Amino acid sequence: MNTSITYVAMDVHKKQHEVAWVNPKTGEVQVFTVANTKAELAKMVKRIRKEVSGQIHVCYEAGVCGFVLQRQLQGLGCVCKVIAPSLVLHKRGDRVKTDRRDAKKLLSQFMAGQLTEVHAPDAAQEADRELTRCRYGAQQDLLRARQQLNSLLIRHGYIYGDGDLWTDKHEQWLDSLQIDQSTLLTVFEEYRSQVGHCLKRVESLDKQLGQLAGSERYRSAVSALRCFRGIETLTAITVLTEIFEFGRFESPRALMAYLGVVPSEQSSGQTRRTGGITKTGNWRVRRILTEVGWHYRYGNRVSYALKKRRKDQPAWAVDLAERASARLYKRYWHLVQAGKASPTAVMAVVRELVGFIWAMLRQVQENEGKAA
Repeated sequence: MNTSITYVAMDVHKKQHEVAWVNPKTGEVQVFTVANTKAELAKMVKRIRKEVSGQIHVCYEAGVCGFVLQRQLQGLGCVCKVIAPSLVLHKRGDRVKTDRRDAKKLLSQFMAGQLTEVHAPDAAQEADRELTRCRYGAQQDLLRARQQLNSLLIRHGYIYGDGDLWTDKHEQWLDSLQIDQSTLLTVFEEYRSQVGHCLKRVESLDKQLGQLAGSERYRSAVSALRCFRGIETLTAITVLTEIFEFGRFESPRALMAYLGVVPSEQSSGQTRRTGGITKTGNWRVRRILTEVGWHYRYGNRVSYALKKRRKDQPAWAVDLAERASARLYKRYWHLVQAGKASPTAVMAVVRELVGFIWAMLRQVQENEGKAA
């Protein structure tokens, strides 16, 4: 153990934190509780500094406190690391769980270097990410409201059979409905009002995301990603705000593993068994890239919309996107013709698409660095 560093672990909660720290001079572990306020956190750091000198390294698991706590502790002169909860080691036979024991367990693993740090965004990046997540939540609310309205109508015998739902023609059909019972009419109007409200929320957030994508921070990266087939502004800005710094991934394989699109494996001795994808890391990016992966079932034809997106973009970006389209289309049909199910083939396409996205964004960052 480095005696010039004081290690502190916190089991964090909304109202208070359980703090465990070890005195590097004596090796004594002390545990106490601190309220989740700036003043109390400052007192905690001051209390520790009275007994030790040198750096104070603090860690806590990512969760309810987000990254605000980290910024507060760093403002107090500490080195703070946010830990991935899913990668904290747990004993199978341990059946007693308390905040005090969790803090001490985290401290021992922190000192041994067994914890994995989460990449922490700055305040602006975190706010941008909240906007894209808010849009996803609004879309889910819209889908739920539409389902509730449609289910109500089906239960009472009002079934639309003239094409797809939620088109202009379907809206005209909803306007023409004659509902005799006043109570049922009230429920119908409430559900329809909710659908309209959710739709306006989605449209408003789409507009704000468009403005964010056009800002100086994201403009060049979003434009480059839009050169790929199936990637529009919403997908591009979601990928960028969820991952932030692509330079922290040394290789495409590292990004694939982070997104959980690599196969799981259970091997021992001479036996090697592979299974489905690991599904670790950021599920939001994995979900949205899986939707993109289905676009590569079709031939390498450049549509009018794609041609418009690629207009005035650098030749290297368009060339990389073209090579991705040709490669992934060939990859999908090779796997399907070999007997693989379509979802399995699409996931293989997504895995390689992640590599192309990594190459694209690394090139964008290099170009921006040279320009700076």
